Amino acid sequence: MNNQLTVRSLFDREDVRAKFKEMLGKRAPQFITSVLQVTSQNSLLANADPVSVYQSAVLAATLDLPLNPNLGFAYIVPYNKKQPDGSHKCVAQFQVGAKGFKQLALRTGHFKTIHESDVREGEMKSYDRLTGNIHFNWIQDDKERERMPVVGYVSYFELKDGYSQTFYMPIEKLKEHAEKYSQTYKRGYGMWIDDFDAMCRKTVTKLNLSKNAPLSLSIIQLALTADQAVINDAETVDVDYVDNDIEKVDKVKERKAIVEQLEGEVAADITEVTKQVKAKKLNNV
Repeated sequence: MNNQLTVRSLFDREDVRAKFKEMLGKRAPQFITSVLQVTSQNSLLANADPVSVYQSAVLAATLDLPLNPNLGFAYIVPYNKKQPDGSHKCVAQFQVGAKGFKQLALRTGHFKTIHESDVREGEMKSYDRLTGNIHFNWIQDDKERERMPVVGYVSYFELKDGYSQTFYMPIEKLKEHAEKYSQTYKRGYGMWIDDFDAMCRKTVTKLNLSKNAPLSLSIIQLALTADQAVINDAETVDVDYVDNDIEKVDKVKERKAIVEQLEGEVAADITEVTKQVKAKKLNNV
């Protein structure tokens, strides 16, 4: 790769612009502009490996999720990846927000509704360990509710065939999750620190989908596989879970199970999901 290559110079190339035009049509220039805005507003990301930024952008385009951080659908964030020689290299990490997972779920046409919420003190009334049923008594007065401390987060979805699932995590478990899966959280920076509420909402939504949604919904599985990873190759979904070794082991197992599940009769779904990114390889990238 050319040592002078930057994010801007890479995205100014005609072959790169042509690739995004093939994927997004008339929306390609706006999408590229949003990528450049995101990187220019973050000095670490601006100096990150341009190819990693490009691959994250391709994945976002494949999922058709905007990268404007104010919208909360998907993000490109910097991560200092340790190299074999002990040095560190700044790379782009792709992350899907709670809104992104919800949007992908609704696009499948199988979901009647999907939503998440914080849970305030006194709102969770009972939990049946045998059936998994959770009962809430929501505080209706917003001002009164805002005065109560947040004790957890909950995700709920219902499919059009009537199947539904509720997934709840108390604050203590969410903090344990962040401690286990995010090195940046343990070091006192990153999205778990900058926007704890958003990460909690994303986590319960993601876990509810990964544990309880039908595996055959390949577009969701693609997002679950790519979330919080450095994208080595968006076309083949070759990813590296850099933030934590435990996450990497769990994700590799999850990805293997997904691939096995999607073989055979649903293999066509994977082809449909990824065909948008099967363009010519970038020269010198």
